[in-house]
Amino acid sequence: MDQRKTKAFFEGRDIHAYNIFGAHLEANGVRFRVYAPNAKNISVIGTFNDWDDQASKMKKDKRGIWECFVEGAKDKDSYKYRVWQANGELVDKMDPYAFYSELRPNTASIVSDLSYDGWTDKKWLDQRNKGFDSPVNIYEMHVVSWRKDDENEEFVQYHEIEKELIEHCKKHHFTHVEVMPLCEYPFDGSWGYQCTGYFSSTSRYGTNHELMHFVNALHEAGIGVIMDFVPVHFVKDNYALGMFDGTPLYEYSKPEDANSEWGTANFDLWKEEVRSFLMSAANFWIDVYHVDGLRMDAISNAIFWHGNKNNGVNEGACDFMKRMNHLLNEAHQGKIMLIAEDSSDFPNVTKPSYAGGLGFDYKWDLGWMNDTLSYLKRDPIYRKWHHHDVTFSMAYFYSERFILPFSHDEVVHGKATIVDKMWGSYEDKFAQARALYVYMFTHPGKKLNFMGNEIGQLREWDEQKSCDWFLLDYPMHDAFEHLCKIYTENDAFFDQDYDPSRFCWIDADNVGQNTFSFIRRGSKKDFVIIMNFSTNPYDHQQFGVPCKGKYKEILNTEWDKYNGNLKGHAPQEVQAMRLTRHNQPYMIEVNVPSFGAMIYEVEK
Repeated sequence: MDQRKTKAFFEGRDIHAYNIFGAHLEANGVRFRVYAPNAKNISVIGTFNDWDDQASKMKKDKRGIWECFVEGAKDKDSYKYRVWQANGELVDKMDPYAFYSELRPNTASIVSDLSYDGWTDKKWLDQRNKGFDSPVNIYEMHVVSWRKDDENEEFVQYHEIEKELIEHCKKHHFTHVEVMPLCEYPFDGSWGYQCTGYFSSTSRYGTNHELMHFVNALHEAGIGVIMDFVPVHFVKDNYALGMFDGTPLYEYSKPEDANSEWGTANFDLWKEEVRSFLMSAANFWIDVYHVDGLRMDAISNAIFWHGNKNNGVNEGACDFMKRMNHLLNEAHQGKIMLIAEDSSDFPNVTKPSYAGGLGFDYKWDLGWMNDTLSYLKRDPIYRKWHHHDVTFSMAYFYSERFILPFSHDEVVHGKATIVDKMWGSYEDKFAQARALYVYMFTHPGKKLNFMGNEIGQLREWDEQKSCDWFLLDYPMHDAFEHLCKIYTENDAFFDQDYDPSRFCWIDADNVGQNTFSFIRRGSKKDFVIIMNFSTNPYDHQQFGVPCKGKYKEILNTEWDKYNGNLKGHAPQEVQAMRLTRHNQPYMIEVNVPSFGAMIYEVEK
């Protein structure tokens, strides 16, 4: 192997290592390469040689790269590496760079041709961007449990849901689909967050080309695709990456660093070869499958040793993230989204890497999510003591570029669904959930909702069952789709989202009445948002507003179109009066329903 071709790999700056390693089709056969510097011997075994470890022995170069060409091997052949490890053991291993794999419980890698002539999304790729000044309304989904026509069907296929998914996203004004990890993984219950094949699209839902068709179809419909990616830890299964050549090749050498809280192994993000492996895996999905961004899982566990701030910052892992994000942006002209799922208060996560930050574009605001849901679980009698759980997010919001997430983690394992978390009766829960979503869509920041949230699902997510689509037959559940529209159609709620001048509290301190009010400023219109999380309605309430004119009520969650209690109610239109209220030069007086949210617009 020409050392010039692998120089970047060993320096930890290669984002195309999949062009070197793995199984590559050539004329009359397949060339195999694998990095295993401490192995004593390696043979390629597979369907092409009847799994005979004497037939296709590999040769090692000075830097630990093993290689051989197998004449007659072809596309779709299964194979493994038989590794005589440094510790004397003989183990059959999957290819770390395999492009496809057998369906679990089988573990062989599969030779796969990644060439695809069905791409028609060049215009989309040329025009895509990070969405800083665009609506970003992300639909997080688990492919197998999104929709099943037959509950006895183990795995739905991409082509079975493609058309319906596009129609659903259009109807509910979702701009992006975020799929939970599509890398190959052994245990269904891990949802893909405990991976084996970082370059191998899971065989559960279809072929490589069917996944490409799926992404292309979403792009043709104007919908972006984000994929969850797990750069922190990997499964310990003996056939996979763990102790690959008999030494800790991918994991830390110290057991206390190598073992994660999930029973997996932590990647050693200080090693240059591991950095190139993971950066190449991240780039692979953008390059080969045309995904528009990656949501990086468990970033706090990379920032701090074992995710614990008291253990100190993992400087090597932080350097890895800075380098990865910089190189990915450089390779894709800064058009892709890089999102951190980070629950820590570590600073500058979304600051550019060239300016000392980690270089992500967005960070999940898990503090907003926890505080807001905690507030709404409480009996309204006690909410006044926790009023600033709702307002606190704006005290730190402009320190990062945040996404507001109601993700899969919030609707599973006994946590209850978003609607069911709300306090009170069935009707009370839905009234408060509608108000909550108005708050979410008018609060600065991009949005993410897990499937089922948009239909007010009451049953917790079960990865083996389809969403409860029958609920859409009931008006109470069908109402949620109308609330997304207000976000995507008014630039006040997404343009210059991270500019403090676009948001202003009217009254953040009405503790006694459990009400909140604020202004969102747009290019042509300003909007006044009023929320009441009390059981009491308030008539003739006065709110300060920024300018004169007529304020037209464009949304009220208690209108009957949302299955609220205001039957046949005409939208309020009020004239601003020249009276100072809440440090604003004008004032409007309106009636505020209990457990309701309202939006008023005024043209500038």
